[in-house]
Amino acid sequence: MMTLEKEIVQSKFQSEGEKAIINIMYTNNFIISEVNGFFKSHHITRQQYNILRILRGQYPNPSTINLLKERMLDKMSDASRIVERLRIKQLIVRDTSSNDRRAAEITISAAGLDLLEKMDGIVVKVNALVKNLSQDELVTLNKLLDKLRS
Repeated sequence: MMTLEKEIVQSKFQSEGEKAIINIMYTNNFIISEVNGFFKSHHITRQQYNILRILRGQYPNPSTINLLKERMLDKMSDASRIVERLRIKQLIVRDTSSNDRRAAEITISAAGLDLLEKMDGIVVKVNALVKNLSQDELVTLNKLLDKLRS
């Protein structure tokens, strides 16, 4: 097992708290790097994938930009730009709302649904990233991460 100390070549930390924060950030970057590789072969980003999954969950009902922003994993992403890129790729349909001409209604297209179906195997690959943890360890990790954010 490769420890954080060996990975970043640092033997001392000011505290276990500092080490935990650095470890979380380092692990987050590791996971993002691995996951980005899965999406690259399908010519989309993880943020685009996230929006497509949200839209598939809403399908056949349309979504708004605000709903997408609320549900996105990466809150720093520009949902409007991502939606426009997906529209250009014909993976979503963007219409003007009949109730509010300023609002957009966004729906996943048939091509978007097809792409997600092809990509459903990615979930298996992503889950393999935690293969070294037991079910009990995963439950504990999830509880600790939830507690950290509260």
